[in-house]
Amino acid sequence: MWSRLVPPLDPAAAASRLRGRWPGLALLDSAMRHDTLGRHSYLAADPFGTFRVRGAQASWNGAPVPGAPLDALRAVLAPYRTAPDPDLPPFQGGAIGYVAYDFGASLERVAPPVRRAGLTDDIAVNLYATVVAFDHRAGTCHLIATGFPETGPAARAAKAAADLDALEAALAGPEPASEAAPVPPLDWRSNFTPETYARAVERVRDYIRAGDIYQANISQRFEAALPPGFDAFAFYRRLRARNPAPFAAYLDIDGLTIASSSPERFLRLDGRRVETRPIKGTAPRSADPAEDRARAEALVANAKERAENVMIVDLLRNDLSRICAPHSVAVPTLCGLETYAGVHHLVSAVTGTLREGADGIDLLAATFPGGSITGAPKLRAMDIITEIEGDAREAYCGAIGWIGFDGSLDTSIAIRTVLIDESRAVLQAGGGVTLLSDPQAEYRETLTKAERVFAAFATGEDA
Repeated sequence: MWSRLVPPLDPAAAASRLRGRWPGLALLDSAMRHDTLGRHSYLAADPFGTFRVRGAQASWNGAPVPGAPLDALRAVLAPYRTAPDPDLPPFQGGAIGYVAYDFGASLERVAPPVRRAGLTDDIAVNLYATVVAFDHRAGTCHLIATGFPETGPAARAAKAAADLDALEAALAGPEPASEAAPVPPLDWRSNFTPETYARAVERVRDYIRAGDIYQANISQRFEAALPPGFDAFAFYRRLRARNPAPFAAYLDIDGLTIASSSPERFLRLDGRRVETRPIKGTAPRSADPAEDRARAEALVANAKERAENVMIVDLLRNDLSRICAPHSVAVPTLCGLETYAGVHHLVSAVTGTLREGADGIDLLAATFPGGSITGAPKLRAMDIITEIEGDAREAYCGAIGWIGFDGSLDTSIAIRTVLIDESRAVLQAGGGVTLLSDPQAEYRETLTKAERVFAAFATGEDA
């Protein structure tokens, strides 16, 4: 491992210097500063390899890889295994990308989605030999190089030195001027109307009354055509300004852009320590401080929202118990209040110790997709989601993040997340439905979660 300390930069400003210069830009962006959740951001570009899964077929740099998809990913990463440097930020090179929600149908016996838009793969990650690592608490910026895909010591060292020089030179250059054209108001269309969403909530409540489930997360999918020349990165910069989040991300993968402002960690593996942080319970912010405080206090005291959170905590305790050492799973935070730009959330933390012989890919297989965006019991809730929503969720409610060459990982739940191709944008928003749910209130909650993302598409006076 080779590294170089450089003057600190804003992550988005640094990304703008690399964008257009190298392909495969990936920014994992702690746009909302927090000593622990938002401490680090990571920037990478020019990957040396691409790993994809669609259906049951995995590929590495376009060539098929035999075996089950996650076993194939493990095999692709294996030649680049490195020990971590404890003096550097946690991600020191490795895979960055996403796992789509629908990949969960290949891990468990659940129904696959009926309709698929085809925007995303089931898994898409790029492998990066160099990383720009930002430590916001320390105020430092490290350039990190592994020298991969070279494997001989001398060749690796030479490549790492050249990579560090090239990266430092690119970051030292001027930031390109933004020439983003004004964006006219977009014509967003949903696969639900208020009335059909209310009926969907009632169908979930019927399943709860019948004893099938305790709750299920139902989302609506918004889609809009984009004007020619739409600047996805300019949109992302507006999104991170309007809705800063500790797990924001911008990924450019084979013509598809993913722009996310997720507040929710899915899985973190640091050594053997595992953490997941489910969000269940939402209240909109108010511009009036007294009213905002009252809304936060009402959320904390809300029996329905707390019960919803506790049910998901129980689900995740069970999921982690499948892969963690006996008696190691704990709940250090239950229904804690976290406040973001547009909403208050109830957030819990569930932790454990990964059992001996297991790795991060085993952890992902045992827990994916996250329980906070499925329901309880998980598998039956997933079948009901597929039945009611119809469309594939694709990246929405999947995972975005990194897997390091040292085996560590950190991923978010892909909510507050937009998929952008050459002609359209797709956004989904949902919420957990329980027996106590009010259909109109659940519909309004989906709009509350999406409104700041919608607002980020506006420019000029429309903003």
